[in-house]
Amino acid sequence: MTNLPGATDTPTTGAPSQAPVGWRWAPAWVLAFVALWPAPGYAEGVMVLGALAAIVLLLLVRFRGGTRLLSGRAWALTSVLFFSYWLPEALSAVDALDRGRALREALVDLRYLPFLWLVAAAVADARGRSITFSGLGIIVAAWTVDALLQALTGTSPLFWAIDSVKQAISGHPMCTPEETNRLDRLSGVLGPCNLKLGVVLASLSPFALHLASRRVGVAGWLCAAAAIGLVVLLAGSRAAWLTFALVMVFSGWQLLGWKRMLAVLAFGAVVLAVLTATSPNVRDRVQRTAHALTAEEDGVDMALSGRTRIWSAALCMAREHPVNGVGARGFREAFVACDPEAGKQAAWGDGPALHAHQVVLEVLSETGLLGLMFWLAGVALAVRAWKYASAAARRNARPALLALAVTVFPLNTHLAFYSTFWGGLTLMLAALFAGSLLARDSAES
Repeated sequence: MTNLPGATDTPTTGAPSQAPVGWRWAPAWVLAFVALWPAPGYAEGVMVLGALAAIVLLLLVRFRGGTRLLSGRAWALTSVLFFSYWLPEALSAVDALDRGRALREALVDLRYLPFLWLVAAAVADARGRSITFSGLGIIVAAWTVDALLQALTGTSPLFWAIDSVKQAISGHPMCTPEETNRLDRLSGVLGPCNLKLGVVLASLSPFALHLASRRVGVAGWLCAAAAIGLVVLLAGSRAAWLTFALVMVFSGWQLLGWKRMLAVLAFGAVVLAVLTATSPNVRDRVQRTAHALTAEEDGVDMALSGRTRIWSAALCMAREHPVNGVGARGFREAFVACDPEAGKQAAWGDGPALHAHQVVLEVLSETGLLGLMFWLAGVALAVRAWKYASAAARRNARPALLALAVTVFPLNTHLAFYSTFWGGLTLMLAALFAGSLLARDSAES
């Protein structure tokens, strides 16, 4: 891999050099970005400011001394993972159905690259990794406790505080009364107008489990897994259930061994059975999932909340636009022409589907075979980096790798990866993985 200017590898003997003073705030930027997700506009503002700060700091040193921030390989892998995401988006804009929007999205998303350098730099040494990974674990723990309080009292204290501040400043609440009243699942700190709590906690749970096991051992891991798992179940997203189950398996088997891990999973199944009997929300989702066992097309579609119809449309788009797709975020414009059940009421309500709800189909339909090739190239390079990394480097990066792997796990349903929120989360995890795996101090860890 080629390196950025001034980012040649330095000898690994002795203590690793410290990052310049300005970059030592990188963990704080990352944690502020995540902590502000309940207020998306502010979170994006922090991300943009972080990207600008990274550019200014690099310009001040004229891109020299790069290995005081990241190893040469970390510069390269972080950049490559970004371009494996961004190049499909840019190429899809050439003849997109909504060319103006596609070009605008591609240009705006360039802001992620310097921010990802900042994220990778945040975990490039032991101090930064400890602050960043522990901070992410604490954020997940706080959001989990808040959601459990909502389950007990009906109100999320954190969201109530955020909403109160919003109303004091603007005179308007975070969510409309209609959104608040139709709440059918645990929403937590993200609020009833942003029902992503389950998938967010499931994707970030490796950091909380890592922190709990490191501080308290097996008992800490078990308590954290039980609390997060209960919130994920009550939050109602079956995609989050599968994501968290994968986290449990791959996080727990090394700590507990397979026998105790199977006992934990059995306990989880008992909890799910109890919630199915006592929670209408959980019972509805379990019953819908059971329809998949009918072996009938209508039953499978009901189990998947109408997603077989969306996936059929995505395959149609891939056939009609095989090279570079219909354009990133162009799914809704192309859906009507490819809807296999045009005129029939959709399971998700009125209007077209907004995205493919599955990462491979999203990439194929919106960015075509070219886009899929770039994504797979990014995956291959990440796997190669992991394969040739030292045992110490793998240990450093394990929480970030697990979080990234379960987030993009292809045998699941997904949020839109080319949306601002989910795309930003995924790219952040990719940078955390690259920065911690190829850290400056990995040889000494």
